[in-house]
Amino acid sequence: MPTIHVTDRDGSQSSFEARPGLTLMEALRGAGYDSIEAICGGNCSCATCHVLIDPDWADTLPPRANDEDDLVADTDAYDETRSRLSCQIAVTDALDGLRLTVAPED
Repeated sequence: MPTIHVTDRDGSQSSFEARPGLTLMEALRGAGYDSIEAICGGNCSCATCHVLIDPDWADTLPPRANDEDDLVADTDAYDETRSRLSCQIAVTDALDGLRLTVAPED
């Protein structure tokens, strides 16, 4: 299982093993990251699962779809290269070592 390294909103850092087949949002919530609210349940219709991907990983993920791009662009913490909705990222073994920061709350 891939290990995901997370910096939470309060600056605390931790890691967890994510199960392939889930979305990153589901894995984060299952690991107890309550700062990932996921109000829409992973339907790409809010931005409450917004994360900032480490720059070293930003180019390794599939590009944002238009809906995702529109949602993250409307957030206060938007970063053109790092902003992602965790509900739109599938957990695979290729994510082993991924580093992300939970975006500040809007």
